[in-house]
Amino acid sequence: MKQIAFTFLLSLLSAVSIAQSISGDQSKYMSSHYRERTAAFNAEPVVKGRIIFLGNSITEFGDWQKLLNDPSVVNRGIAGDNTFGVLARLQDIITRRPSKIFIEIGINDFSLNLPLSVTLKNILSIVEQIHNASPAAAIYVMGIFPTNGNVKTDYPFALNKGRQIDWIDARLVKDATRDKFTYVGFNIVLKDENGKLSAKYAKPDGIHLNDIGYNLWIKFLHAKGYI
Repeated sequence: MKQIAFTFLLSLLSAVSIAQSISGDQSKYMSSHYRERTAAFNAEPVVKGRIIFLGNSITEFGDWQKLLNDPSVVNRGIAGDNTFGVLARLQDIITRRPSKIFIEIGINDFSLNLPLSVTLKNILSIVEQIHNASPAAAIYVMGIFPTNGNVKTDYPFALNKGRQIDWIDARLVKDATRDKFTYVGFNIVLKDENGKLSAKYAKPDGIHLNDIGYNLWIKFLHAKGYI
């Protein structure tokens, strides 16, 4: 009986801990930069049917119009954003009814110390809401990009998260057909022989892509027929 009570107490404490982490998520993405970016997004005219890149800083720092030679491409990246932040601003995407959307999100969730299942659930919820609003839209979910050892200086939460990334990616691959999105395994191309983000494609911070990395990304999307 004591063992049962002890087990129940552990479960309860775990649930409370998770709930506290989730309830604190807003402070992790609702930065001044997030507010400025979303305010700018909401001020833009609503034009439907465009290609949208949605994500965190890796997306924000990409010059997609130049990379694709298409001035109509929409950049919806926000540095520091996580899956909760994307969900909170998803109406902007839904209203615009994209023809194609590339979703790159998840690495910043590790700073929240959430169960991996929560990040996965959030990504699938993002996909579901976009699909329900725009059934004809082609939805592409990027596998979470690897990092390398240099992240320990500025982004220690992203250090040595290879196994966690692989867990989420494997389940995204499994759910892709059922949930009507295409999983994009470009992250594999970015890895070096040790499974880390290759220095060839990375900035010195170990998490963001350099120009070579972005150009490789576009070549990959072209090769796969996604753009």
